[in-house]
Amino acid sequence: MTLDAVLDAASVAVVGASKVETKRGFQTIRTLLNEKYDGEIYPVNPKEDTILGLKCFKQVSDIEGPVDLALIATPAKTLPSVLEDCGRKGVKGAVILAGGFGETGAEGRRLEDQVVATAGKFGIRLIGPNTSGMINLKKSMNLVGMRDVPKGDIALLSQSGNMALTLITEARLKSRKGFSYYVGVGNEADIRFHEYLEFFRRDPETRAVLMYVEGMRQGREFLQQAYKTTREKPVILLKSGRSAKGKKSAGSHTGALAGISAVAKGAFKRAGIIMIENSDQLFPAAEALSSLPPMKNNNVAILADGGGHATIAADVLTDLGLSIPELGEKTQDRLKKILPAAASVVNPVDVAGGTDADPSLFADCARVILNDPKVGGLLIVGLFGGYGIRFAESLALMEEDAAHQMGKMIPQKGKPIVIHSLFSREKPHSLDLCRYYGIPVTDSLDIACKNIAVLSEYGEYVRSYHARATFFMNWEVKANKGGRKILANARAEGRRALLEPEAKRLLAAQGAPVSEEHLATSAKEAVARFKAFDGPAVLKVVSPDILHKSDAGGVKVGLASEKEVRAAYAQILKSAEACRPDADIRGVLVCPMAPKGVEVIIGTKTDDQFGPVIMYGLGGVMVEILKDVSFRVLPISRRSARRMIDETQSAPVLNGVRGEPACDKKALVELLVLCSEIVESYPEIEEMDLNPVIVHHEGLSVVDARIILKEEETC
Repeated sequence: MTLDAVLDAASVAVVGASKVETKRGFQTIRTLLNEKYDGEIYPVNPKEDTILGLKCFKQVSDIEGPVDLALIATPAKTLPSVLEDCGRKGVKGAVILAGGFGETGAEGRRLEDQVVATAGKFGIRLIGPNTSGMINLKKSMNLVGMRDVPKGDIALLSQSGNMALTLITEARLKSRKGFSYYVGVGNEADIRFHEYLEFFRRDPETRAVLMYVEGMRQGREFLQQAYKTTREKPVILLKSGRSAKGKKSAGSHTGALAGISAVAKGAFKRAGIIMIENSDQLFPAAEALSSLPPMKNNNVAILADGGGHATIAADVLTDLGLSIPELGEKTQDRLKKILPAAASVVNPVDVAGGTDADPSLFADCARVILNDPKVGGLLIVGLFGGYGIRFAESLALMEEDAAHQMGKMIPQKGKPIVIHSLFSREKPHSLDLCRYYGIPVTDSLDIACKNIAVLSEYGEYVRSYHARATFFMNWEVKANKGGRKILANARAEGRRALLEPEAKRLLAAQGAPVSEEHLATSAKEAVARFKAFDGPAVLKVVSPDILHKSDAGGVKVGLASEKEVRAAYAQILKSAEACRPDADIRGVLVCPMAPKGVEVIIGTKTDDQFGPVIMYGLGGVMVEILKDVSFRVLPISRRSARRMIDETQSAPVLNGVRGEPACDKKALVELLVLCSEIVESYPEIEEMDLNPVIVHHEGLSVVDARIILKEEETC
């Protein structure tokens, strides 16, 4: 079912209604009455006849009229029986305020599972548990009790009631923006983030979605929905739990896997989500994105009435990845006609006192700058809004005129304006007019710069949307019969780990360029295989019980003679038996040494939140030391594969250093895409580790490969 009957409920039953003013069961009814909720209110308490003038019912099933939503303000242990009663009544949804569920441990998880099962039996959708409630500003349905929540076009999803209160307070005190909905997601036991996102995508009165997330239970489904949503309206997200302490705190608070990671960051960005890392930048970013057009490029013009702020802004914007280009010659000429000779008109533009007597010149300068085809957006920094306060009251009218003009420019030019003003907290009428037109105003230079940056980031995403992947796995489309037989054989032997020769045969069956190899079961056979090679050899133990061959002394390289091969064979068996006396030794692989090149690693795994992901980085021991890797949620395109390679710090190594020829990056891109296809083709694969892959001037070699299968019941 859709969430319309839950989030747009036409009637609410308050289970646990009370006459005690400090109880939520009283506060909710009082708020609904005071704010003139557009629907029916049914208090439920077996001990009361009326509450706040409304008839009280002993249980939900006693209510005469239909009930869309139940706000349940009773203890956790009562939930199963309360939901049974709601089910008999045909209630569509329930908001569960109580804690004491999955966030508290095993016993709480069992209770949570029971509650979800009971609700599911009757088709009741649950918000929470462990939630502060929800608010529908359109219908004045305030089930939280927060006062003076400003109405607007931003939907707020939060797993923290305090964070929601912070954001709502900030909107009320510092902005003219407001909210269409607020939902306290809580433990996400039933309704998940992606379902809320789908609802808000369809809601015509929501222009942006603002999210505070601690843990997410169905990350891939969220990415799929975000991919659909962000092309229509921006999604702004702050994910907490990045540190070890923060992760522990988030886990105890929501009972969900928490903690930001390279996987999550990359996935959110690829889905078009605007990631915010500082809480004080969260609401301002949502304000900017919900009010202004995204930038058509990343070129920012700075208009200032002082060099200091202009210089700092230029530094911050550069750090954020934006460009501050020199303005066109015609633009500079027009500015020179407006401003005094001392003004700088290159970019940043410094008015050099030109606005002291007439601050309406800000609008004239803004118009000229926004007409420059190079410019994607304008940042005004300094004193605008404060001329009437600092210099003369008569200047306030000129500032108000400038505010009107700049506000009208934004839809005309299709380019955003953001203002930093030292006088923002003074709340002059001119700055209030700017906010009326959707121009964000802040006294923080860093926040103003971040606002421009998110407008650039979102604009870039919208422009490149057609090239993005959709996060949908096309399972088993390219599975090979030979590969299927290899997996079936491993399963038949009760193994989850493929032997190296098996892993390489599967890769080869899918088209991967694996190195030549032969299995020897005696020293004599190993020598015979070696003699067929033109050059040194590598010997590696083959055992289902020894996955980390080097750690067990099971690898010998650079073997250049029959004597060395014979000795290496004996030493490998001896070391393997010492490491794992009961190991099942199938033999020793004899391989030619791979040609010289750059060692890289490609790995795939199943992430707890996002499902199959892929990793790329320098191979060998360097991956453990440098941790210079990049991640993507599968599947990936060739474009994503190229970006994975380019965003690592070691990427220049592939271009050739100290006279070495450049490596075949095209072949590396194809292998990354092939690995993505292999994971799609064989859903049984839990992990795949290709390390090292040696990238040559032409082509590459998969020298070692390991594949781990999922537990059979999870396939």
